[in-house]
Amino acid sequence: MPSLTDLYRIDQYNDTFALGHYARVLDALHRRSGQTVAFKVMRPEHLAADGEIRWEYRAFANEADLLMKLAGNPHVVDLIDCGYISTKSEAPADGELEAFHLDVLGFAQAMPRFAERGWRPYLALQNLPRLHNLLYLMKPNQSGVRWRLPSEEGLALALQFSELLRMAHQQNIVYLDHKLEHVYWDGSQLRIIDLNSSRQLDGRRREDEQLFRTDIHNLCVGILYPVFTGLSPQKTALRPQPGTATDAEGRYRDIMTLDFGVEPSLSDAIQELLQKGAAQQIERVEDFLEGLRAAATRHGWDFPNHYTSPASRDARTQMRAGLTRLRRGQAELRDARDLFREAAIQDGITEDMEAELRRLVKSINDMLNNRVIP
Repeated sequence: MPSLTDLYRIDQYNDTFALGHYARVLDALHRRSGQTVAFKVMRPEHLAADGEIRWEYRAFANEADLLMKLAGNPHVVDLIDCGYISTKSEAPADGELEAFHLDVLGFAQAMPRFAERGWRPYLALQNLPRLHNLLYLMKPNQSGVRWRLPSEEGLALALQFSELLRMAHQQNIVYLDHKLEHVYWDGSQLRIIDLNSSRQLDGRRREDEQLFRTDIHNLCVGILYPVFTGLSPQKTALRPQPGTATDAEGRYRDIMTLDFGVEPSLSDAIQELLQKGAAQQIERVEDFLEGLRAAATRHGWDFPNHYTSPASRDARTQMRAGLTRLRRGQAELRDARDLFREAAIQDGITEDMEAELRRLVKSINDMLNNRVIP
């Protein structure tokens, strides 16, 4: 049986900005492929001394199964490997390992045997850049600052997320765990993580219909409202959300209306659609998609059976070009800041040089704190 270090080199934690309930996530190198992965391992406190399989343990097999069922969707993180490790330390550095790779059925069937031995389950996942995580991007580091996505990008994200839910709902899968820390966005491409609290339904029970409606509600309240306003629907600062399975279903249960007073310039069509979703008045994701398309045409998008004015279409082309340059400019600013910061800590430079470099770093941080988009 191989050791952990035969297959992986475990590096630092990458989840410190949004700690999860049942797992820790570390950067790791998959030695055989040379690929950098996110190594997700169950927290040791969820191991039972008597070998009982708690829900946190079962969540790994559930997530692996759902990831494979949705593997054809470009908006879902890729599963690379699954298995069990013997070490009990939160950040594993050594110990034995049993890798099942993409044999999710074998991974699930082996669960009782490894739980009895006190081994912990792990998943190796595609490692997404922290700089694309929406909570990391949108959570202000100083009071009085609020960022939101431009409506163009917010609509693109909403349409992609809705298409993902349509594919999932067709397979009787509900995502449910809608929160910013699960959403990665680079300005054009959506990726989501963490299906551990998602559910496979049998599609025949009456309560399943309510869960489909809840999935749309949670998307509107937990993701799209913050995306379009920069605010939490709980009327607090943006922060990580609780992460148990019960939390996922009930996190936004009491939020039936949304306050757009802070963002009065937001399109009425978008506001009205999100309000309907929050009120659980949208039963099918196909209906929500149609509402999104109608709202998007008012922003220059083209869809069959919807009219878009030629002037709005042209203006959208210019807006997209401008947003591309804006994102590129922000990336260049960060690169420049990092160069100045590294230069400022070099040994042997004069106090005058260090002071100037630190002044430049502060000035760039001030610019980034007042940036237009996350």
